[in-house]
Amino acid sequence: MAVIDTIEGLGGEGELRLSEAGASDFFALLKPRVMSLVVFTAFAGLVLAPGHIHPVLGAIAILCIAVGAGASGALNMWYDADIDAVMTRTANRPIPAGRIAPEEALAFGLVLSAFSVTILGLTVNWLSAGLLAFTIFFYAVVYTMWLKRSTPQNIVIGGASGAFPPMIGWACVTGGVSLDSIVLFLIIFFWTPAHFWALALFKMRDYGSVGVPMLPNVSGEAVTKRQIALYAVLTAVCGVVPTLTGLASLGYGIVAAMLGLVFVLCSIAVWRMPDGDVKMLPAKKLFAFSIVYLFAIFSALLVDHYALTIMSLFGGAV
Repeated sequence: MAVIDTIEGLGGEGELRLSEAGASDFFALLKPRVMSLVVFTAFAGLVLAPGHIHPVLGAIAILCIAVGAGASGALNMWYDADIDAVMTRTANRPIPAGRIAPEEALAFGLVLSAFSVTILGLTVNWLSAGLLAFTIFFYAVVYTMWLKRSTPQNIVIGGASGAFPPMIGWACVTGGVSLDSIVLFLIIFFWTPAHFWALALFKMRDYGSVGVPMLPNVSGEAVTKRQIALYAVLTAVCGVVPTLTGLASLGYGIVAAMLGLVFVLCSIAVWRMPDGDVKMLPAKKLFAFSIVYLFAIFSALLVDHYALTIMSLFGGAV
């Protein structure tokens, strides 16, 4: 795929040239790894919600949520292109690498945002579309343009944007928001700081080089490690709550408690890590396990839901 750009001052004003952007570059703008987590948790919210949605509408809902998440990623990369170019972790992204022009990324993100929200509203319901629109706005504007560069609590507040997908999935089925959907939201909300600050610990130099006030750079490693442990405990506790609300069985609660215990133990290992540790292996292990934890928690919820559904069918037959 090639996109025509208008370049002024290169061989004459208004001269046209073809950008080097390929389909893979535009796909990279969508942050596919982040999108996969968004899609999975949204799917879990859709399945766990009481009621029924036609499979075709369910597929459209998940597609719209995925596109909306991708739009958020594209808008984030457009605005953060200046710092992405400096940080080693992000220097090869399509915009700083020069494969996609910033204007292309902006237009791409805006079009996908409008498309995803409109289609979700027209085909499913406008509450879920409104939540999706708010999520895109919160991530692209509130987090990316404001919080990220202004406060070390950026990821705590901004993390709410990543916690909305299961609530959106729930709203697609029920047309509303309930205590259980809020619990699903809170699991991701409390998980985000521990997950992201673990990354920030071993990427402090990157964030310091671009002036982003991540907690380790502003308050130091010791404070960050204590905060990670605190949020790990909150995540572990919240992960068990679906059993207490009746959304999941005792079996799920046991699995969630075990996963939460490992999460907390990993955070304690980070807490005990000496300040200035060059390798930061405990932080890297926590970051890796945190991803496993979230996928495992929502997988356990889905398995538990389907198991209870099958049991009720057999019970009804008897």
